[in-house]
Amino acid sequence: MDDFLTKLEDLPQEFPVFPLTGALLIPGGRLPLNIFEPRYLAMVEDALAAGRHFGMIQPDKRLASGDNGPGLYRTGCLGRLSSFSETDDGRYLITLTGVIRYTIIEEVEPARGYRRVRGAFAAFADDLLESDPDLAPGLEMNRARLIAALRRYFTHAGVEANWDAIDSMPDHALVVTLCMACPFDPEEKQALLEAKNPTERARALLALLEINAFDSGHDDDSKAT
Repeated sequence: MDDFLTKLEDLPQEFPVFPLTGALLIPGGRLPLNIFEPRYLAMVEDALAAGRHFGMIQPDKRLASGDNGPGLYRTGCLGRLSSFSETDDGRYLITLTGVIRYTIIEEVEPARGYRRVRGAFAAFADDLLESDPDLAPGLEMNRARLIAALRRYFTHAGVEANWDAIDSMPDHALVVTLCMACPFDPEEKQALLEAKNPTERARALLALLEINAFDSGHDDDSKAT
């Protein structure tokens, strides 16, 4: 289990957020990020000095922009900096490991140009267990159907996959990885993030793979099925 965060009381009440359209972080997942904007370089430096945590969040295009930037979805995922390196040209290459989802209570005063929020975690307490296979919430899914849908989706998208690696992944890791890696629309990614539990997320993922495969514009393929 992740020894850095295992209890709700250990979580920060206020923390930085990185608004990034299309970037999805799910508890237990690992998100690589290339940080180069000055305000986010500052955010990473501050996170490294104070617990290593910041939240990923997507802008919500339905909302008007405010003084601090675009309107945000209410639900995001808190991550912990689990790897860090600096390039010769001053960028940071980091990996953010998903810890727990949060609901934004309010946005607070920015720091060094980056946005900060006050978050609530209690509704997502089970997320803290997802890094431990022995404690993680159960996952029910039709793996054969998911893999079949994934093959069709990748074929239509022109994506080459390492099927040996995919076949060797445990169910939970497979679902988390696909949710984060597949190029779904931002609204679809948000729906995956907000799924009630791992089983509901797997069902939503399967539905998106099947729908997007048929909507990918390959009419000749769809007629052949």
